Amino acid sequence: KMLRLLIPILLVAGARGCGTPFYFPHTRVVNGEDAVPYSWPWQISLQYERDGAFYHTCGGTLIAPTWVMTAAHCISTSRTYEVVLGEYDRSIEEGSEQRIPVNPEDIFVHPRWNSICVACGNDIALLKLSQSAELNDAVQLGCLPPAGEILPNDYPCYITGWGRLSTGGSLPEKLQQALLPVVDYAHCTQSDWWGSIAIRGSMVCAGGDIRSGCNGDSGGPLNCQASDGRWQVHGIASFVSSLGCNTLKKPTVFTRVSAFDDWIAEVMQSHGT
Repeated sequence: KMLRLLIPILLVAGARGCGTPFYFPHTRVVNGEDAVPYSWPWQISLQYERDGAFYHTCGGTLIAPTWVMTAAHCISTSRTYEVVLGEYDRSIEEGSEQRIPVNPEDIFVHPRWNSICVACGNDIALLKLSQSAELNDAVQLGCLPPAGEILPNDYPCYITGWGRLSTGGSLPEKLQQALLPVVDYAHCTQSDWWGSIAIRGSMVCAGGDIRSGCNGDSGGPLNCQASDGRWQVHGIASFVSSLGCNTLKKPTVFTRVSAFDDWIAEVMQSHGT
């Protein structure tokens, strides 16, 4: 009897896997708004040390209990980093936060990343945490999309982060989310949009209107719901227009995660999951 009871419970625990929050996000939001607390439980805050305190610099995604995915441009070799999981309101200690240091030798920036050419692509980095994250209702893994998958134009995705609420504006205390529909390669490379020089096939564009990423969202996820209901992280926030965060026809540009699955797997396998 006991065994029979155990089996279904174990199946349910295993089925959660990744991309399934305990607290469901409000979807259909157009302009940015406060997210439902812990509804994007794979979102992390990447923080750097200055004068003995840690400060938010970028977002990121927990993709395994000891691995975080972020943007290469978020990383500076001179800085000391920690990852904060289970964060929602940065102004208060909520008790759900897990602060895990990252050792400098456990930061892996894509070998083809070039810091003076963001538009050249490869804006991706992996951080191995110095201890394993404890998964709970506030901390879960994000799913990676299938290799090579490209979403169609207008596919509804959500950007999340603690980035500036407007160009040059302040950083919010609470995690923000905004609906950013995908702008496909054919549209994004049109001459009056980004054009073909800035956008590569290994990128994904989203938004391009009144909604966008902004400074501080960098490295954070573009969350898109798959047909099975799970959320997959299709993008890593990479860059916005120098004309301003929400410039018309200049969508937020993300590193397309499905273009880097081989590299992600190789780094994680060779450095131990």
